[in-house]
Amino acid sequence: MAIFTLANLKKAYRYGRKNGFLPAFYAAVERTFYQKERYEKRILQPEERRAQEETLWEHREMFSILVPAYDTQIGHFHEMIDSVLRQTYPVFELIIADASPSDKLKEELKYYKDSRIIYKKLAKNRGISENTNEALQWAKGSYICLLDHDDVLEADALYRMMEAIERERKQSRRLPWILYSDEDKGDGEMSLFYEPHRKMKFNLDLLLSNNYICHFLVMKAELMKELGFRKEFDGAQDHDLVLRAVGRLGLSGEGIIHVPCVLYHWRCHTRSTALNPQSKMYAYEAGRRAVEDFCRQQGWKAEVIHTRHLGYFRVAYEGEILQQRSDLAAVGGSFLTRGRIAGGAYTEEGEILYRGLPKQFSGYMHRAILQQDVFAVDIRHIQVREELIPLLKDIEKKEKDVAVASLMFGREAAARGYRILWDPVIKIMRQTSSR
Repeated sequence: MAIFTLANLKKAYRYGRKNGFLPAFYAAVERTFYQKERYEKRILQPEERRAQEETLWEHREMFSILVPAYDTQIGHFHEMIDSVLRQTYPVFELIIADASPSDKLKEELKYYKDSRIIYKKLAKNRGISENTNEALQWAKGSYICLLDHDDVLEADALYRMMEAIERERKQSRRLPWILYSDEDKGDGEMSLFYEPHRKMKFNLDLLLSNNYICHFLVMKAELMKELGFRKEFDGAQDHDLVLRAVGRLGLSGEGIIHVPCVLYHWRCHTRSTALNPQSKMYAYEAGRRAVEDFCRQQGWKAEVIHTRHLGYFRVAYEGEILQQRSDLAAVGGSFLTRGRIAGGAYTEEGEILYRGLPKQFSGYMHRAILQQDVFAVDIRHIQVREELIPLLKDIEKKEKDVAVASLMFGREAAARGYRILWDPVIKIMRQTSSR
């Protein structure tokens, strides 16, 4: 994808006005680095498609795909519908809730003879949340999927979701509540695809920092119908929905499944938030308020702050965070060597997250500057719950290697049902928390 486009230059200028032009320079350099990474859109081969279409399922769930539409460009409208009708998994309904002032979309549907398309003309445009709520009441599927009116799905999107549901059914004898996939962006013509978003498994604190779950979101119908969409969070209604679902299901994330495959293509055009974040500043403020509301519902006293990147937040807790968060075993910080990340957070395999990244960079999807749950943090830069201090001291007596000891503490904390928070912004030297 071209780097020095008018859209990118405008984005850099706005970023500089907001955060300063030196940070804007580093952001542009980093963006250039990531855009140079080659990305080839996955192509579903004919033999693979045939195998998927011929799969015999022990159980078959029905998916209701909700599309709230408003004044959609005709070409985009057809591409969206065609991407749904090309699905290799056939058990679905496509519900189009049209709030457009004209009947042009209704007229376009005369070219389709598929009974799985359900068209509803709304009396008036009541906003994205209320329009989606109207579509929600017509859904008959056991799972509901959210699709924007100008985006497209991969041909095996529903197949992959059904595959994950069946796998979970066999492994845990339970059906997942929420599933989500990876996604990427496409240009206005959907001929060039870029910026694939490879997502993490459920990560509560990353979700509080940013709606990384986003597209393709699939939720059990009974849960989505119970929660619905809230008009006061228009623009961030999906983020608000997922946060309330997590609050309803429990903070562990049990029943929330990540399907690690790009199944959703987010179209970027002049009116798109994906291409022009400034076009929907209200959406980012709504997202901030949704996170704030979640914290309030949990009884956490915290302020949610916009970071220098639109749509990314920081949760600033009152007083000691471990007094607010009973789910945390510890919180850890990071440290730098020669202006680069040298340590702080570990993966389960013992790798240092974001190691070597320059301090001016924010990393892939800005994750290197976001609060997030990690497997372990460096015990030299940690704040620990008082009741777990004996555990940490016992580990240190047995193991002198810092990395190994850090991983041992992370493993023991997880076994006790705790999570560990990495906060790259704060500076922590060895502390313990008093209750």
